[in-house]
Amino acid sequence: MKRFHRRCRWLCILAALLVLLVLFLRQNVLLDTTSRHAILLDAQSGRVLAQKRADERAAPASLTKMMTVLLAVEAMPDLDTPVTLPEDIFPPLVAEGASMAGFMPGEIVTVRDLLYGAMLPSGAECCEALVRLVSDSEESFVALMNRKAAELGMKNTHFTNPTGLTDAEHYSSAADMAKLLQAALQNTTFRMILTTEHYTTTATAQHPEGVSLTSTLLGKLNETELPAGIRIEGGKTGYTAAAGLCLASLASVNGKEYILVTLAAPGDHGTEQYNIRDAVQVYRKLAAKK
Repeated sequence: MKRFHRRCRWLCILAALLVLLVLFLRQNVLLDTTSRHAILLDAQSGRVLAQKRADERAAPASLTKMMTVLLAVEAMPDLDTPVTLPEDIFPPLVAEGASMAGFMPGEIVTVRDLLYGAMLPSGAECCEALVRLVSDSEESFVALMNRKAAELGMKNTHFTNPTGLTDAEHYSSAADMAKLLQAALQNTTFRMILTTEHYTTTATAQHPEGVSLTSTLLGKLNETELPAGIRIEGGKTGYTAAAGLCLASLASVNGKEYILVTLAAPGDHGTEQYNIRDAVQVYRKLAAKK
C-alpha cells in the first residue's frame, strides 16, 4: 500500500511539472521565432522577460553601428559641426560590399547628417567619417568601443571594427546588444535618431537637395498591419552572410515599452525579412497576452 501511495505521489508531481512546462511554453513569446538568438526586455527596468540562446556569442553585423553612433553622439555635442568625408575611406568599403548612405568622397556634411546616415540606411561611410572625427585612428576608436562595452557589462562582446563587417574576433550576443540599446536610449539624441523613419540631409554641392535617408526597419513596416496598441518605434537592422538577418528594436505595446534583439535569422536582403517578421510576431503575442 505504501508503495502504491508513493507511486501516486510521484505521478502527481510529474503531472504538476508537465502542467507548469506547458504554461511556460505558452508564455514564452520567443518560441516560434526563426532567429537563433533572441531576448526581450522591459525597456524601462531592463528586466529580462524572455530569452533564447541570448548569451551565446554571435556576429552582430550592423547592430555594431549602435555603439559607433552612441560614442559619436557622446563625443560630439554640436551636431552642426561640418565634416568632410575622407576620400580614402571609400575604396575599402566598396571592396567589402558595405552598405552605404549615398554620400560622396570629399562631400561636406554635418555630424547630424552622418549620425542619421549611419543609423537609418546603415551607411558605413558615415561610420568611418565619425571614427576619424572622434579618434585619431580606427584602432583607438575600437578601443573606445570595447571600453564602453565593458562599462555596460557586455561580457560576451568584442569589437574589431566600427561597422560590423565580418571578423572572427568581432562578436557579441543578443543579451549584450539589448544592454547596449537600453543604455543608448537614455541619450535623447540617440533615441531621436533611432525612432526616425525619414531624414533629409543638408544641401551640398554634390547633393543640392540633400540625401533622402530612410530607416531600414521603419521603411519596411509600411505594409505591415499591426493590431491596435502596438507601435514599433524604431530600431537597427543588420545583415552579413555570417551573421544572418539581425534586428534590435524598440516598441510600445499597450503603453509599455519593450526592447527586442534577434540575431541569426535565416534569409538575406533578397528574401522575406525574417528578423522583422520575428519582431512583429513577438509584439503581437505581447499585445494578445494583455
